[in-house]
Amino acid sequence: MIEFTLWDIVRNLLLAGRWTVALSLTAFLGGGLVGALLLVLRLSNRPLPNRLIGGYVQLFQGTPLLMQLFLLYFGLALLGFNTSAWVSAGLALTLYASAYLTEIWRGCVEAIPRGQWEAAKSLALSFPQTLTHVVLPQALKISVPPTVGFLVQLIKGTALASVVGFVELTKAGGMIANVTYAPLLVYGCVALIYFALCFPISLYARSLERKLNVGHR
Repeated sequence: MIEFTLWDIVRNLLLAGRWTVALSLTAFLGGGLVGALLLVLRLSNRPLPNRLIGGYVQLFQGTPLLMQLFLLYFGLALLGFNTSAWVSAGLALTLYASAYLTEIWRGCVEAIPRGQWEAAKSLALSFPQTLTHVVLPQALKISVPPTVGFLVQLIKGTALASVVGFVELTKAGGMIANVTYAPLLVYGCVALIYFALCFPISLYARSLERKLNVGHR
């Protein structure tokens, strides 16, 4: 019988943790790009895009992420596309992130007083100029806490990718626990690694808030 030392367990978990980080970054960056595009379309105040994007947001916010992963994994297979765990998990988390980031950022933009929009209009600024030079710089300061908070939530949400066979931190923890017969030790290490990933992000967010004078007036 092979005996596993604590270092063996931690080393293998850290190797799997690389995929947790990669999946989190893929989903956050991809979701951010899609979310920014949807935000601009929604702010254009056109009825049809507003309804479609509103429905998109409600769909992903109103259904469990676990169900979204299952539907994409098996749905892509039915459509004849690549059904690898990486593709399915990355796409599902990207769509999930885009829906939440769109709504988070829309709330931040709407927090800017309407007088700012009217002042920009009185200066004959176009819609893109108003967003770029007037609204978004102010909304950026407000958006830091909820955006970083969602990133932490997204990192923890990658654990659900294990259900479609993606070997990230949680999946690796389960596999190692089955071999070592030490679930408490293994999952304790998994929890500490998640904490090590998320806590520095939260600290950085607080530091960034202070620099941007958000919530410290």
